Amino acid sequence: MHIRPRPYNHPDAVKLEAEVQQEYIERYNGDGDTTPLDPAMFQPPGGLFLIAYDDQDRPVATGAWRAQDENDEGYSDGDAELKRMYVIPACRGLGLARRILAALEADARTAGRSRMVLETGTQQPEAISLYTSSGYAPAKKFGHFREYEDSRCFAKPLDL
Repeated sequence: MHIRPRPYNHPDAVKLEAEVQQEYIERYNGDGDTTPLDPAMFQPPGGLFLIAYDDQDRPVATGAWRAQDENDEGYSDGDAELKRMYVIPACRGLGLARRILAALEADARTAGRSRMVLETGTQQPEAISLYTSSGYAPAKKFGHFREYEDSRCFAKPLDL
C-alpha cells in the first residue's frame, strides 16, 4: 500500500467521498455527513488529505486533518480536526486506518497543532475502537454534529 497526499477535490478523493457518504447513509438511516468542507481546508500547512492506494494503484482509503482554532462550535486554539477517515470494505483489517491516522497526527504535529480532535457516531464502533486504542479520550462535544445524541467526540494531545 502507498499513501499519498492529494487535493480533497482529486477524482480519487471524490470517488471515496461518495462511498463513505453512502456508508453514513446506511449506518445512520438516511443521513450523510453534511459538514461544510472546502478543498482549501486540507491544503498544507493548515491541513492534509491522504489517499492510500493498493498495489494496482486503486484508491482504497482516505483520511485528512484541518486546522481549527477557538470558535463557536467548541474547538480550542491549536486543534487539528480529523476528517474523512475511510477504508473500503475489502481492505478493512489491514491496518490502513491506523497508518493513515499516524501520518496525519505526525503532519499536524509538524504544522504546530497541539491537539487532534474528531467526531464520530455510535453507529461506527470500529472507528471508536480505533481511536480509543490509539490514545484518544472522550472529549466535550464540538463541531457540526455536537447537538446530535449519537455523536461522540474524542481528543488526543499531539505533544506526546
